[in-house]
Amino acid sequence: MPTSILKKAVLIALILFACQFANAQTVSVPENTPPEWSAPYQPFRIVGNLYYVGTYDLACYLITTSEGNILINTGLAASADMINKNIKTLGFKPADTRILLTTQAHFDHMAAMATIQRLTGAKMMVNRGDSSVVADGGKSDYALITTFEPVKINRILKNRDTVKLGTMRLVMLNHPGHTKGSCSFLFDVKDKQRSYRVLIANMPTIVTGKKFSEIPSYTGIASDYAYTLREMKKLSFDIWLASHTSQFELHKKHKPGDKYNPKAFMDKKGYDASLKDLQLQFSNKIKEK
Repeated sequence: MPTSILKKAVLIALILFACQFANAQTVSVPENTPPEWSAPYQPFRIVGNLYYVGTYDLACYLITTSEGNILINTGLAASADMINKNIKTLGFKPADTRILLTTQAHFDHMAAMATIQRLTGAKMMVNRGDSSVVADGGKSDYALITTFEPVKINRILKNRDTVKLGTMRLVMLNHPGHTKGSCSFLFDVKDKQRSYRVLIANMPTIVTGKKFSEIPSYTGIASDYAYTLREMKKLSFDIWLASHTSQFELHKKHKPGDKYNPKAFMDKKGYDASLKDLQLQFSNKIKEK
């Protein structure tokens, strides 16, 4: 091989290595990450064409249609294989995923998204408030310094926009505070018995230890939390789920191997109690001096 060509090949190899190294530096996982976030959990059918495909605590949802499937949330970066395995276990193909959604742009729900997008070619749709964080891999987040691989965004959503695939219509609800663009999804599914209105809720937990007045990059955080709590109390649904299984007590409502039982997730009382507790936490937070 001529010396000039050899030098060029070496240079290209070094550039590629540098790019891979730089990209690796954008991903970080805290040492104290809870083990239940990456622990496996048996996938199952929740109701109708809605399935659980996440880990023990990081909730990921698959909605199937005749024109492909929708995946909501992905968990940690290392969980991509587990999520794909769960999808296959249920009898579906990961390659049939057409749309990717997230309830919040934090690494514990976004870190495997780029990998799954590459594998499937699915379109990433994100609430406007979280678009910059998704695009830069968490670098611009107002509270967390934990990063993930940036994800290409195909569509930016605004409050009450509809995500359509096949016969499914998901309404995105803007519920900011936890992140600037955290959101919930409201939609209808049905089985042989009846139709169900389902809410996948992003519960407005407080992620920052700082006083709200000490966050210059998110000056409207207090009003956003107040708005979200107010709006979430107005919602009407049959079944509710959340971004973490611990938030809607999945493990009390379902055990691996249980028979199909949508009624287990019809828990308005639990939802109301959770919001009441979050309202108290918010009220105490804004009193901080």
